Amino acid sequence: MDKTYSGKIMKSLFLTLGLFISISSSIAQKQGSYAGGFLRMGTSARAVAMGSSFTAEIDKGFAAYHNPASLAYLKKSHAGFSNHFLMLDRQLMTINISIPLPPSAAIGVSWIGAGVDKIDGRSMAGEHTKNLSTSENAYMLSFAQTMLPWLSIGLNVKVLRHQLPVNTMDLTGKGVGMDFGIFIKNKSGANYGIMIQDLNSRYQWKTDKIFERGKVYIEQFPTLYRFGSTFNYSKAFITTDAGVVMSGSNLVGYTARFGVEYQYLENYYLRGGFGNGRVGVGFGLDWSLFEDMDSRLDYAFTLEGAAGISHVFTYAFSF
Repeated sequence: MDKTYSGKIMKSLFLTLGLFISISSSIAQKQGSYAGGFLRMGTSARAVAMGSSFTAEIDKGFAAYHNPASLAYLKKSHAGFSNHFLMLDRQLMTINISIPLPPSAAIGVSWIGAGVDKIDGRSMAGEHTKNLSTSENAYMLSFAQTMLPWLSIGLNVKVLRHQLPVNTMDLTGKGVGMDFGIFIKNKSGANYGIMIQDLNSRYQWKTDKIFERGKVYIEQFPTLYRFGSTFNYSKAFITTDAGVVMSGSNLVGYTARFGVEYQYLENYYLRGGFGNGRVGVGFGLDWSLFEDMDSRLDYAFTLEGAAGISHVFTYAFSF
């Protein structure tokens, strides 16, 4: 092939990829303006490095978050701990425990917490008063049931809490929500998943402590509908998913995410991907602590556009 023609093809591919990333980042920023943004940032370092495209993948670090139905195929109990080191004084942490219930079910309990510290508080005169902080928390109970050897369904039930500083007091929003998932496990190794995230999730705010004529205000989360698949290609493991984001009956945007994982020797992993408006890379290591390959340490580095870079660490083990 002519080198000039080949160079034009490569240039077109890079321009197309750049346009895709730019559009996806713009959509992700728009989605982030809606309530519950911390629940759409990802959890485990392995997933984040691969674009969080895990609708059809069994993530041992936090399976229920991506698709609660995948819990049914865990052979052992798993626990995972993740810490996201973010810029702009933001914090995001997750804890998850998943336990199989033989012969065909599984349960899980999880916590996702996010917040911002060191917010400069000012008086009406512009003088510094104190540093403020805000936090959001989701406490999640998960259940999965195998319907057929290759088909399972799952449900997450979430209790939500958002604490926001207003004047001299903290305003608290409370609510509930749920996720629903379907998981199809193929003998060939290609899995498929369907996920409805944040179905009827919301915050309820009572503003009577702030305003003389306060009222109850409902802040609805957008609902995400996703379809995903996983498959092996040569020595690479590929994860993909796509979907739509709805706010009530209004279409907010589309999502398209993908990731690649390459295994080196028996316990080293190299990863890359794009999703949630972020480009991610990372690596992982499996090792034996008490039993054969019962522990995993993962790291992800992501670029979030205007929000800068972030580092994610996850430690997961089976028992």
